[in-house]
Amino acid sequence: MNTNNTQHNVIDSSNNIIHKEFPSLWEQIKEDFTTPQLKDPAFNHFLELFLNYPGLIAIVHYRIAHRFYRKGFKLLARLIMGWTQFITNIDIHPAAYIGRRVFIDHGIGVVIGETTQIGNDVTIYQGVSLGGVSLERTKRHPTILHNAIIGAGAKVLGDIVIGEHAKIGSNSVVIKDVPDQSTAVGIPARVINKEDKQEKNEKPTRTKLPDVDQSMFEYMLCRIKILEDILTNMPDDNTKCKDFLRKRSDELSTKEKELGKAYEEFLQALHKRDKTNS
Repeated sequence: MNTNNTQHNVIDSSNNIIHKEFPSLWEQIKEDFTTPQLKDPAFNHFLELFLNYPGLIAIVHYRIAHRFYRKGFKLLARLIMGWTQFITNIDIHPAAYIGRRVFIDHGIGVVIGETTQIGNDVTIYQGVSLGGVSLERTKRHPTILHNAIIGAGAKVLGDIVIGEHAKIGSNSVVIKDVPDQSTAVGIPARVINKEDKQEKNEKPTRTKLPDVDQSMFEYMLCRIKILEDILTNMPDDNTKCKDFLRKRSDELSTKEKELGKAYEEFLQALHKRDKTNS
């Protein structure tokens, strides 16, 4: 499919996508019908589009209702989308802007608010809410830029921007902008890859506790190995035997001191952490 005319990441001061292309309604619907086979590996037959893809049905109905809404037939547009909500369990306001090749997978429980702006090639999974947090009659819903992925159950709330190629984790609650090429997860969502890079460059503020269990395990393995060497290589001569055992005993003593030091550091770190928390 030719996607060379995909619009660039351009939004205005009100977080609205600046529309540089207005394909015909028929062209948009044709693209919508080809999108599931490109984005869903479970797709097998054309007839499935009418029975197993409520997201597709909702998008097609939205395309028609949106044209009516723009022409001023707002009540008719709302009636179309009301019927669509009844048969698909997907609630899309006809005033929202949805770009080309947007794929709503599974679809049950998806809500797309009135002032939502969605770019091209966006994927939205079931249970997603693109909602508002204000009663003002202004831009109050999110802007989703091109190629973003919104995971199942995610709530993206308010007049915020989700960047190009951004990914929103399942069941996350997003209330702040997410940069391009980023992944946001959690409640409230945080941008994990951006913050991880930041953490690598910053001086650690948390006390790192030594792994005493690992140190003990390594010590026991070392002790077993030394004892096996003693039994295998024990000299017959009594004088040599004493020197051999003394040397091996020194190795064991060194390992015990290392383990004791690790344990002491562990206790000090615990004390420091408890003092900080209190």
